[in-house]
Amino acid sequence: MRKNKEKKSKASNLRRFMPYYKKYKGIMTRDLLCAALTTVCELLLPLIVREITMRAGGTGAELTVNFVLILGASYLMLRIIDAAAYYYMANNGHVMGAKIETDMRRDLFAHLQLLPYKFYDNTKVGTLMSRITSDLFDVTEFAHHCPEEFFIAGIKIAASFIILCTMNVPLTLIVFAVIPPMFFILYFFNKRMRAGFRSQRKELGELNAAVEDSLLGVRVVRSFANENVEEEKFEDGNSRFLSIKAKNYKYMGGFQASTRFFEGFMYIVVVVAGALFMLREWISSSDFVAYLLYVTTLFATIRKIVEFAEQFQRGMTGVDRFFEIIDTEPEITDKENAEELKGIKGEIEFSNVTFRYAEENEDVLCNVNFKIKEGENVALVGPSGGGKTTICSLIPRFYEVDSGKIKIDGKDVRDVTLKSLRENIGVVQQDVYLFSGSVFDNIEYGAPGASKSEIIEAAKLAGAYDFIMELPDGFDTYVGERGVKLSGGQKQRISIARVFLKNPPILLLDEATSALDNESEFIVQKSLKKLSEGRTTITVAHRLTTIKNADRIFVITKDGIAEEGNHRELMEKGGIYRELYSAYSDM
Repeated sequence: MRKNKEKKSKASNLRRFMPYYKKYKGIMTRDLLCAALTTVCELLLPLIVREITMRAGGTGAELTVNFVLILGASYLMLRIIDAAAYYYMANNGHVMGAKIETDMRRDLFAHLQLLPYKFYDNTKVGTLMSRITSDLFDVTEFAHHCPEEFFIAGIKIAASFIILCTMNVPLTLIVFAVIPPMFFILYFFNKRMRAGFRSQRKELGELNAAVEDSLLGVRVVRSFANENVEEEKFEDGNSRFLSIKAKNYKYMGGFQASTRFFEGFMYIVVVVAGALFMLREWISSSDFVAYLLYVTTLFATIRKIVEFAEQFQRGMTGVDRFFEIIDTEPEITDKENAEELKGIKGEIEFSNVTFRYAEENEDVLCNVNFKIKEGENVALVGPSGGGKTTICSLIPRFYEVDSGKIKIDGKDVRDVTLKSLRENIGVVQQDVYLFSGSVFDNIEYGAPGASKSEIIEAAKLAGAYDFIMELPDGFDTYVGERGVKLSGGQKQRISIARVFLKNPPILLLDEATSALDNESEFIVQKSLKKLSEGRTTITVAHRLTTIKNADRIFVITKDGIAEEGNHRELMEKGGIYRELYSAYSDM
């Protein structure tokens, strides 16, 4: 049952791959026409040799110098046409394959942009990198050669069969009787090669993920002097990759050995059977020579298919893994007739919201209810695991609620487009991510296409302008991968400038200063205070002194909102908030 399912899946993926040729059907048509021309040249040579042999043996018209020269000139012209056709195939055909690979990579990347946080929570970035790069490299050759090689093979095998049947039907049937068992055995090895290539690709993705993890964490590795631990982990993955490749090469060896055996066997069949037929005068010597040449051509075709089989398996493995990702459905999408969220004031309401992460057994939020007014500054505090960050993640629909509703200005966030929803929300997180590029590029990311004066103004509002101008190249300074060349406070101020440039009516501050030193925190807090003016702001904080001036404070525990009020009210109440604040103050 499982095997039938896999077969259907592979056939289905091949059918789904076919539409990628649609844009390039003109190139493909010309490529196959050129393939037919090159095939004609190969098929004509045995007939030319047969004709010369017949004339030389006196079994036909007389062999003359004039005839030989005309034949030679004609074949030379055919070879010139063949060379031009082959150039088109090698050049334009490969470019077509590269374009198809590019189209697939574009579609895969676009689909990855739609997948929810939940997908990335459970998937290693290194394995995704492997799928979007190396997995699709082999598609170029596969997309070009697959239709071309099978088309040429089909013509050569069919034409050879027809031509040889005109010479001697019994001998032709004997020769072609060898082909089915040969293909059966080769199919056996092919099947195992494909499984091997699939395992190889998977293990390569895991190896890439391990390398990425180790290199990105190189500072942690060295701080613990754990270089040998990382080397051992890498060696383990590297050895697994080697064992998979070794197993695959065993099947490849069997595949190629079988090919060589059948090649020799076919020649022996033709030589022995042909010689016996000649003894009984069932076949002429010229036809026998033609048979040998056609068998050479025929087996060259089969060998080409065999050589292409490895490429075919690699290409199909890439196609299969491509559709694995494409078939992963985005869980969070725009509903039909979703509205644009425009001109919002910033009122936020949670109504009986329940949520749990897929791998969790318990609800993170259970029937949570609250309402935040337009322009209100609300802080979320409480023990870790209470759901503070989850609340911030649910508002822009990074995750989908299991039940209940989240409304902005009275509109359910599921009834508006994701793009317009997220355009109206600014997020500043503890873990700041800066893209590899300049300071200017990273601030501009908040509003692509913004003018230089707007970006400079955003930097000034974020309190980042002065330190930026002290950098070696000012706004053009390269920040390094993930902003490694900047301090934590500098990175945070650039991320705040990015949100200033975006200018959203709703602001989510998720522990934006918890990882900073006191001096950096003071500077960033001033920037955040300025940023939150006139905006509906939700602040997640562990440093309780930073949220004393919030309009309201929600104390979030595993049981939901345990307490609510401003700093003074909650301190007077003498509950959880007072305990948390007192504990923090005594630190």
